[in-house]
Order: sequence, then structure tokens, then C-alpha cells
Amino acid sequence: MEKQNHHFSRRRLLRGLGVSMALPWMESLPVWGDTPATAKSSEAPVRLGVLFSGNGFHSKEWWAKGEGKQMELGQVLAPLNDFREKMLFIRGLFNAEALKGNIHSSQTGNLLSGAPLASGGEIRSGTSIDQLLAKQYGASTKVPSLVLACEKSNPSVHKNYSMLYSSHISWSSPTTPTPLELYPALAFDRLFKDEASKADQSVLDAVLSDAGRLRRDISTTDQRKLDEYLDSVRDVEQRIANAGKKGQLQGWRPTLDKPNIARPADGIPQDIGEHMRLMADIVVLGFQTDTTRISTLKLNNDHSSLRFPNLGVDYMIHHLLSHSDTADWLKVNQFFLRQLAYIARKLDAIQEGPRTLLDNTMLLYCSSMLTGNHEARQLPVVLLGGAGGRIKGGRVLDYLGKPDRQMCRLYLSLMDKMNVRLPVFGDASKPLDEV
Repeated sequence: MEKQNHHFSRRRLLRGLGVSMALPWMESLPVWGDTPATAKSSEAPVRLGVLFSGNGFHSKEWWAKGEGKQMELGQVLAPLNDFREKMLFIRGLFNAEALKGNIHSSQTGNLLSGAPLASGGEIRSGTSIDQLLAKQYGASTKVPSLVLACEKSNPSVHKNYSMLYSSHISWSSPTTPTPLELYPALAFDRLFKDEASKADQSVLDAVLSDAGRLRRDISTTDQRKLDEYLDSVRDVEQRIANAGKKGQLQGWRPTLDKPNIARPADGIPQDIGEHMRLMADIVVLGFQTDTTRISTLKLNNDHSSLRFPNLGVDYMIHHLLSHSDTADWLKVNQFFLRQLAYIARKLDAIQEGPRTLLDNTMLLYCSSMLTGNHEARQLPVVLLGGAGGRIKGGRVLDYLGKPDRQMCRLYLSLMDKMNVRLPVFGDASKPLDEV
């Protein structure tokens, strides 16, 4: 029998020396609500996750048609087949300011803001949607936003525009790209650890005593949920500890054939697939525990130098691959979409009352151009999740050929789902009614 007279607050945490772990939604605890102790748990919040990959997609295989279970998807989107009923495929939106500068930098630096960009190596864009929402919700969560990346930023200048624009989609202010976290271990620590000096301590080992006490006061269903959650945290911890031990340098190329110094401690995983999966797991944990409600994950830069020997594609960097519709380019495209599907599947397996975590999330996937030939007059956009019942999936929304195709209209719609309503954002003054 469930215990109804619990005494836990909405920010109930598992605690240990230098560690605090927020809890997932549980039927026994009002984790997110401000309701009295005898009331049922409140409704889970809406989260926003943004995934980005640069250089667009295969020109003939990024498409969708139909609706619901009968929706047909191009080969790039094949990894999302299981999520067609929870997906919006959006065609025809664009950022007018992205057409005014060079290619790559000026098509990426304002992707989430629609702002004009400064040239000449100067840095000036606009505050992005994720950081605007982080300012609204920052006081409600331990981490206002997670800004993660799998490829380091590029500080050089390309065709009179800073390549920092190509390396950052999240902007805290018009002159400040939000710092990227490339290290899974540090991103993990930010979610759970309170003291840098305890960075070598297992999070789970630190909180097991408190978890044992909590377990006695929750329902059988919640005990299973707690066990599954702790197992997932342990799995991520162990994979972070093993990251970099395979000896496969995929994300970058060294200037020496052999190292001329002793091997440093593990940092950025050397396997790009494992790097992306770890970052994806950290996004899921952040949302699952309500440690953050806002996250961006930049899988690579626009004008990216990543290579993909894990896919049998090691002869050319991502940017150069994007210039032709080869079988290898399609293979790389699908690899990126599998990361989105991986996050969606994990979110959809986590129950939060009558909905899943995916149902309570808006998972936006986009690129800075439709194809590798720099087509930015229409952007590739996929939205997964239900925003807490506010978005109906299984639809294709086509705005091509229609007026008012601003990408920022979509952002006004997403902000509205999180109860943030602005009269203007970027170059848009009205949301997309269909979303």
C-alpha cells in the first residue's frame, strides 16, 4: 500500500558528501508540484531540447508525406520511423538574415534567434530561444540550461565572418555565445555534483544511503522507477570512465603519427559515436530529474571537420562530404538522425503520470541549411514530442510558397507552449497557429 503522508518537498534530492541528485517523477512524491503533502503529484513540466548538425542533408532524401502511422519518410529520416505519430515535419521556414552574409557562419550564428550578424570578425548576434527560456526557468532548476557539443568551436574567420558563428547555436546575449561543454564527465558533474573537489567520487556511491532511506517511503512502482534511474546513472558513470580507451581518433586528426608526450587522463571520448551517446544520455538525465528543462546539443559544427571511420567513411571530412549526394553522405546523415531517435526512445520509455517524458518534451532537430550546397531559403526542421499535450504529432506542415515563413514564428510557438509569450522574437511577430 502506498504511503500518502510523505513529507518531501518539490525539490526532494538524494544527497551525499558534495553530491545532490534530483529525482525523476514519482507517483508517491509531489516532485514538481507545490501541492500539499496529501495531494497527488503535480503535472510534469514541459522541456525543450534542441539538436543541431551542420551542412544540411542529402537533397533527395530529406522529405516526409502523409500523416500518422501512414507517414512516409525519406531515407535520411528512416531512424525516426517509430516516432511518426509524435513528429512534426516542418518545411519552408527560413531566417532572412541568414541570406545576407557569407555561407556557413552567417547561416548558423542566428539559427535560434533570427538576428542580424556582425561581419569583419566582430561578434554580435542575438539571444537564442534556449537562453531566453533559461532565464525564465533558471530559478526553478539546478541548471538553467545544458549547452553541450561534440566538436570544439572554431575561432577563425571565414569570408569576413567569425567562425564562432558556425560553432555556436546558443547565445546568452547578442555578444556572448554560450560556452560549450564538450566533456561528458564535466556535464555529468554539473547535473549531480556540488563540489569540484569531489569530482573523483562516484555520484551513486555518495547517495546510496539516502536512496535507501527514500526507498522505504515510496510505492512499489516508484521503487522500480528509482532502481531503473539509479542503474541508468551508474551506466553513464561507467561509460564516462571508459571513454577514450578505444584509441580511435574520429573527431579530429593529430599533427603527429605518434604522441610525443605521455597519454593524458581521459577527457573527450575518442569514439565520436560514444561521445554523442554520452551527451544524449546526459540530456535525458537532466530532463528526467528536472535538473534542467532546457538543453542544446550541437552534434557538430557547421563547416565541420568530423570524420566517421566508425561508419566506414574515413576519407573525407563532414563539410566536404556534404557537397554531393553520395551513399556515404546518406550514411552520415542517418548516423546523426539515429542520435535524435536514441534520445526520443529513451525519453519515451520514461513514464511521467499519464504521459511519457517525450510527451512532455519538445525535441527540435534542425540544421543551418537544407542541403550541402548552402540552401538556406528553407531549413530542415523536425519536432518530436507533445509539449505536455499541447502539440499534436503525426503531421507534415508545409509553408513553402506561403507568406510569413520566418523560422522565428516557430520559436514563438514553442515559447508559447512553455507559457512564455512575447509580442516579437527575431523577425517574427506571430506564432505558427498550426503548431
